[in-house]
Amino acid sequence: MKNIRDLDIKGKKLLIRVDFNVPLDKERRVADDTRIREALPTIRHAINEEAKVIICSHLGRPKGEAKPEFSMAPAARKLSELLGREVKLAPDCVGSEVEEMVAGLKDGEALLLENLRYHKEETDNDSGFASSLAALADIYINDAFAVSHRAHASVEGVTHHVRETAAGFLLQKEIDFFNRSVKNPVRPLTALIGGAKVSGKLEALENMIKRVDS
Repeated sequence: MKNIRDLDIKGKKLLIRVDFNVPLDKERRVADDTRIREALPTIRHAINEEAKVIICSHLGRPKGEAKPEFSMAPAARKLSELLGREVKLAPDCVGSEVEEMVAGLKDGEALLLENLRYHKEETDNDSGFASSLAALADIYINDAFAVSHRAHASVEGVTHHVRETAAGFLLQKEIDFFNRSVKNPVRPLTALIGGAKVSGKLEALENMIKRVDS
């Protein structure tokens, strides 16, 4: 798998898929910024290499509607704070206004797209929607391990419409850890499973139980 470090990204438009599905408090501030911090190495590398950085993510389950409570605005504010530089928020993730904002990006600047799941086409893995996302960029970087099992437009579909694709540092790290624990583990191997959506984990659990000791 290619890594972002393997590519010449200077001056290129990078679409980076991250997982900024973060919890918010009552004041709509990021309550836990762990997921944003985990994506920082990839984003900082792209900025330092003077790429034009376009970041995309989902937040919550707006189910194809543009609902203010699911806006990426809190994530944009937190990311700006952590980077020490402004990261503008686009009004949408596709469309002419977004294309104009991307065209106006200077080398080393970053833009966060609005919630991908404001569009039903994202979870439907719609080819037209994936093509519109891909048209924003020269290179696609996946740094969202937590959603990489999903056949969504910003995860799977987009890869069919971009010339170059690669993994970000977080995705690479997760895969390296996963390979080490599955292919050559230290025994006994115990799996700790968390999360609320049990139904979405059943296939993974059935596969994992054959590989772990407990």
